[in-house]
Amino acid sequence: MGGARTRGTDTIKYSYMQVLGASVSQGSAVETTPEEEEEFDALAKDSDIRNKVYKSIAPAIRASEKDVIDDVKCAVACLLFGGSRKLLPDGTRMRGDINVLLLGDPGTAKSQFLKFAEKAAPVAVFTSGKGSSAAGLTAAIVRDGKDGFALEGGAMVLADGGIVCIDEFDKMDVNDRVAIHEAMEQQTISIAKAGITTMLNTRCAVLAAANPRFGTYDDLTNTADQMDFEATILSRFDMMFLVKDVRDPDRDYALALHLASLHKGEVQQEAEGPFNVSKLRKYLSYCRRRVTPRLTPAAGELLKNHYVSIRAEMKREKENGKNSGVPITVRQLEAIIRISESLAKMELCEDVNTGHVEEALRLFTVSTLDSANTDRGVGVDSLTEQEKEELHIAEEHIRRRVQRGGRINRYQLEAWLVSSAGVEERMARRAVHLMLMRQEFLERANFTLQRV
Repeated sequence: MGGARTRGTDTIKYSYMQVLGASVSQGSAVETTPEEEEEFDALAKDSDIRNKVYKSIAPAIRASEKDVIDDVKCAVACLLFGGSRKLLPDGTRMRGDINVLLLGDPGTAKSQFLKFAEKAAPVAVFTSGKGSSAAGLTAAIVRDGKDGFALEGGAMVLADGGIVCIDEFDKMDVNDRVAIHEAMEQQTISIAKAGITTMLNTRCAVLAAANPRFGTYDDLTNTADQMDFEATILSRFDMMFLVKDVRDPDRDYALALHLASLHKGEVQQEAEGPFNVSKLRKYLSYCRRRVTPRLTPAAGELLKNHYVSIRAEMKREKENGKNSGVPITVRQLEAIIRISESLAKMELCEDVNTGHVEEALRLFTVSTLDSANTDRGVGVDSLTEQEKEELHIAEEHIRRRVQRGGRINRYQLEAWLVSSAGVEERMARRAVHLMLMRQEFLERANFTLQRV
C-alpha cells in the first residue's frame, strides 16, 4: 500500500535542483595572458594581418599560383573566425557562423583542411558522413534504466560555440542530411519524442567535404548534375568550392617536390606558416571574444547593389534556359555579410568597411557563383587544332570498334580507347560524350551504348 501511495511522487512535478553557484560558458576553453592580448592587439594593426592568417591555414597544403586552394584557405579562415550573431528586438536570432562545402576530386586535400580546422578551432567535432546518422549529428532519445528516457546531444550539440567537420558528406543518407537543415540555419534542434519536448542549441559552423556524384569531377557534365545534394541543403552553405585535380606537368612537378620535401622533413618552417596552430588558435579565440563587427552605411550600400545585380543575372539565365544547381537567395546575401564580418574580426575592427565587403564578394564569386555558373561541357570550338585532330581520330577508332546496331559498355569503350588505341583519357571521354550528344549512340541500361 505504501508503494501505491507514493507512486508518481518522483515525477518532474516534485523534482527540483538547488544551485549554489553557476557560470556562463561560451564553449571556448582557450585562455590568453595579458601579455598575449597586448601582442594580439599589436598584430591586428598590421596591414598584412589578413594574408598572414590565410598563410597559416593548413600551410603543409601547397597551392600553385592562382589556385583554388588559396581561396579555400581564405574560406576556412573566415569560417574559423566567424561573423557576428544578432538578436533582433522581436527575439529572433540570426546566425553568425559560416558554413563551407568542399566538393571535388579525391586526393585534393579536402580532408586535410577538415583535420586542420579541427585542430585550430577552440571547440571542434570531427565526423564522417558514412558513420553519422541524424541522431548522431543532432540528438538521440535513449532509454534510461527501466522506466524513463534521457536526451543525449549529438555532434552538432557538442560543438556548440565551435565547428563541426563532416567528411564524406555525400555518403550520408538523404534523410540524415535533411535532419540537419534546422541545425545549420536556425542553429537549434527541436525535440518532441518519448514525452521529452525541448530545444537544443547548435551554434556551430559546418565544414563539409564531398565527392561529385560519380566519384570524380567530369568537365563534360553540368556541375548541377554532379552535385548529389538537395537545393535546400546547398542554400545553407555560405561558400561552395569546386576542387579539381588539374593535370598540369609544371604544377604536378612542384607538388611532387613539395610532398617529397615534407616527407623528408626539410620544410618545417614552411609547414608552420606565420602563426603556428597554438598561436592561431589563441588569436582567433581572442578575436571572437573581443569584437562583434557591424556594417557601415557605405558597406551596406555596396552590398545592396551587388546583390541586386547578382539576382538580375540569375533571372536572365533562367529565362534563357540555364538553370544553375545552386540557388541564389537572401541567404546568400546574409552569407556575404557574415564573410565581411569575419574579415573585419580578423583585424579586430568593430566596423565592416567597403574593403571587407569587396573581399567577401570576391570570395563568394570564386566559390558559390562560379559553382553555379559552370557551363555544360566544353564545345569543340574551344579546342585547339591538335585537340580537334585527336578528337577526330578517337571517334574513328570508336566507329571501327562498334558496328551499327552493336552494343558496348561505356566504360569498357573508354578503357579500350586509352589502352589499345592510345587515346588520352580526357579525349576518350570527350569523344564518347560528343557522339552521344549527336545521337550516334543511344544510352541503354547499365551504362550500355548502342550504335545507331
